[in-house]
Order: sequence, then structure tokens, then C-alpha cells
Amino acid sequence: MPEEQAGSQRAHAAHVYWRRRAVLGGGLALVGYEVLRALGLGDGGKTPRAAMRGVTTSKGHPTSTTTTTRPEAAGDARNIIQIENSKPGTADFAFPFDDNVEGAIEGYANTDSARRGDNVRLFVSSTGTHFTVEAFRFGHYGGAGARRVWAKPEPVVTGVQAPPVIDPATNMRECQWLPSVDVTVGYDWTPGMYMFRLKSDNGGAHFIPLVVLDDRHAQLLVISAITTWNAYNTWGGASLYEGDGGRAKVVSFDRPYDSSGSGHFFGGEFEFVQQVESMGIDVAYTTDVDLHARPQQTTEHGYKCVVSLAHDEYYSLEMRQALENARDAGVNLMFLGANAIFRRIRLEPSANGPLRREVNYRVAEEDPLNGVDDARVTTSWRNDPAPNPESSLIGNFYEANPIDADMVVVDAGSWVFAGTGLNNGDVLPGLVGNEYDRVTPEMPTPPTIQVLCHSPAVVKGKNTFADVTYYTADSGAGVFATGTLWWEQHCGPLITEVPDASRAENLVDWRVRRITANVLYAFLSGPAGKLHPAAPNLDALGIFPHYIADPPI
Repeated sequence: MPEEQAGSQRAHAAHVYWRRRAVLGGGLALVGYEVLRALGLGDGGKTPRAAMRGVTTSKGHPTSTTTTTRPEAAGDARNIIQIENSKPGTADFAFPFDDNVEGAIEGYANTDSARRGDNVRLFVSSTGTHFTVEAFRFGHYGGAGARRVWAKPEPVVTGVQAPPVIDPATNMRECQWLPSVDVTVGYDWTPGMYMFRLKSDNGGAHFIPLVVLDDRHAQLLVISAITTWNAYNTWGGASLYEGDGGRAKVVSFDRPYDSSGSGHFFGGEFEFVQQVESMGIDVAYTTDVDLHARPQQTTEHGYKCVVSLAHDEYYSLEMRQALENARDAGVNLMFLGANAIFRRIRLEPSANGPLRREVNYRVAEEDPLNGVDDARVTTSWRNDPAPNPESSLIGNFYEANPIDADMVVVDAGSWVFAGTGLNNGDVLPGLVGNEYDRVTPEMPTPPTIQVLCHSPAVVKGKNTFADVTYYTADSGAGVFATGTLWWEQHCGPLITEVPDASRAENLVDWRVRRITANVLYAFLSGPAGKLHPAAPNLDALGIFPHYIADPPI
């Protein structure tokens, strides 16, 4: 996005996006904190608690909880994801959310990821006197969507913590709260995406996200885009887009996420997690901060494919190199969103760890590294002083927002559409939004790129297109990109039968899931270019440099 489009307009578009509804798999999942507002659910003690031990003490003296037993699956041919999803699940992970009690309880963790056996420290502030905490793992679970893996046996004493410290130089907000609870990640916590759910005795509720990591060999690696969540987080009064006293130039992970605390998980990651685990794929999870810390993970653990989810915008040099190295080693890539790898960031330490502050000056002259280490100057990736547009990796190129358009199929003979019944010219209603990418040949573009959907739209009064693309690299790796933020929210538990075609939204969901499954199955077989070389078709579609003379940027 050009700089003049930043600020409140961009933040407002994101605000609207994360509240969109997505009807998935016969159940209702809502985006952002609306999931909390609409579903007043609690499991009423129906879900068995994990065997945990711990002692509750007052705030400032954290509770330590541990699980000492490791899971046993001797002789079981299923992978750990299949074993996990065979356990009883619950849809009662949400909570009633009311504007009158927003802020009644809030919290954050000292880390956004951990391994089994690690300690996670929670920092909680509440206008109540006590709170409860539970941990939920998200997956398929027969369509339920989650499993409660742990609950603190007794309420924790709490109170109101200090306001965030404001750095006058960068407008960063950062909490320096006293610790409330220590949780040891149990060896029986299957690696995956988790939420701690806090509930206060005065009606408040809040999520704290956590990804449980491991380094086993697996088929698939999925990245949680927490640097983008943090960039848009306005908690404390400022995000990288707007704030009291102007936008922040640095945002800290040492603060709660605003609203429900769930970041962009619902509507941006949860639905794909449901689908991939419903397929029984052996999937491992990471965060983009962990990708920065250990870029070698994309090539060291036998992954056949790495997945970037709906809104994966903020990337450090190390993060980008991790994906480029994976592609060049024959690992397939899926970009299930738009506007990926757009902003360049650095990560710096806080009191809680080495990678807890996210830096994005946007104006090169304001960045202290300008002229010192240009590759790390935090402008957009396409801008000076070290321009490297995202299209060279993704295939397509972010253009603008907002958009709300139908997706139009132009290469229905591709293997990607197998079993969908789609023909050239067919439309998937309302699938393109609210940000989009298109093939822009005047920018660095892989020579093998194939456009699968080429969707006309009018954005800011100007005619343009949004594109779904596929290309194959010299290594044989395939790279698939949806070019829309609204793809991932139509994923979910995989449906094998064709639904009632009279329900257009249901039909869109089913086709999106089938296309996603087609790409996953092909990509898990190894470098996709060996069986599915891309068939370049830009000439046939009339796509050439500057074919859109006046784009809406």
C-alpha cells in the first residue's frame, strides 16, 4: 500500500474485515470478537480436565502447573494430529462479549510460542477480584473446532495492573505488569494452535494466544502471522497505523491484544486449521517470530509445503529468506491471503525476551539503520533503499483496498479445480476482498506464472483485476497464491459431498475447500512442478506490462 493510504483508512479496513462472518461446515464461526459476542458458550464442566497439579497464590506470586506424563501411542499407525483429533472436542471455547465489560479482564504472555515442558508466564489485569484460566487447542475434533486440554483448578486472585509505559521517541506502548500465573506446557499438549481463556468474576473474558511448537519431521508447516496481529493491535492507544499522538513506530508483544484478545485468529487462521486437521495431515505449527529466530526450520524437518495464512503482511529479512530458501530447496509454498510480505520489519528485545518489539518506521530517513544496514531498513519491501517487491516470491503483487468482488475462473482445466465442477467464466460470489493482489508484469514476476482466476473489479473508481496464481520454480517447488484476504475464512471442516447449490455461500465454501485440498494433496507429494508444471498464460489473458495504465494505488 502506498504511504498515503496508511493510517486510519487502513486500520478501519482491517477493523471491518476481522468482524466479517464466515459460515463454515454447517456450524457458525464469527470473525474477531464477534465470535465472543454471538456465542455465549461454556462447557459447564462437561469436558474432562487434564490431570494437572498446582497451587494458586496471589498476584505477583505465580502459580506453577505441571504435567509429568508423556503421551503414549505405541503401535498406533496414526500420526499425532489424527490421534489428537480423535479425542472429544468442544465448541464451547467462546464466551459472551459485551461492550459494558470489555476491559474487565485482559492479559498477555511472556511468549507467543513454547514447547512441551516449557513454562509460560501470564500477566493479567482485571477490575474483578478473581479469574479462572483454561487452555484450548484448536483443530477439527469432529467439527467441534477445539479441545479443552487444561484448566486451573482454583481461581487466581487478581487486580488492576499499571497502565502501559509509553516511549516518547516511538510512541510504543509496553506493559510492565506483575506476573499472575505460570503454566507449564504439558507433555500431553499436542503441538498446535492454542488459546488461554481468562474469565473474571465480574463477567469479563479474554483470550491469550499460544502456539505449541515441535521440531519433528512432518508433512506441512503452518505459520501464524502474529507480527501482523501486533501491527494492527491498538491496545494501549497506538498501533503501527494510528494512535494517540500519531502512529507508533515500534509495537510491543508485551501487552494484550485488543477486543477479545484473539488477534486475527478467527477468520484468518482458525478455519484453515480446522480443514487441514480434518484431512488428517501431519501438520506442525510455528509463528513468524519463530520463523525469524530459526529460518532454517523450513528446510530441516522434511516439510513438503509451508503455508502462509490470510494476512501475513509484516516480514523481517530473516523471515523472507526462510521462505525463499524453502522454495529454492523444492519446498512448496501456499499463500492463502493477500498483501503478504508487504511491510519490512525488525525485531528487538524487551524485558521478556529477545524478539518482543516489532519495528516499522516506514520512512527510510527516520530509521536509524538507513545508510548503515539498508537491507534491514523498515520501509515497505518494494521501496528504497533496498527494494525487493514481494511478487518475486509470491507471484502476484499487492495493489490496493478495499475491494468486494466476485472471483472469476479463467483456467478451469487446471488440476487445481479438479472435482469442483467449475468452468471458465464461472463465478465464486464475494470471494475477493477486502485486500487483493494481481499479477503486475512491470514488477519482478516469475516467468512460469499461471493465472487461475482473473477477477475484474472497480476499486476507488478505477478498473482493475484480482488474481489467483500458480508458478513453479527451478527447484520444482510450486507456489500457489489466492490474492484475496477472504479465501481462508471459507475453509473449514472438509466436506466431501457437494452441498445444495441453491445456497451460494455454502457452494463457495465447498469449492474453496476442494481447491485448497487439491493444492494440499499435490503439494504434499513433493515438489509440485514434477507432476504439475505451471502453464504460463499471461499472453492469452492479455496481461502485459502496464496493461492497467491507471491502477488504483
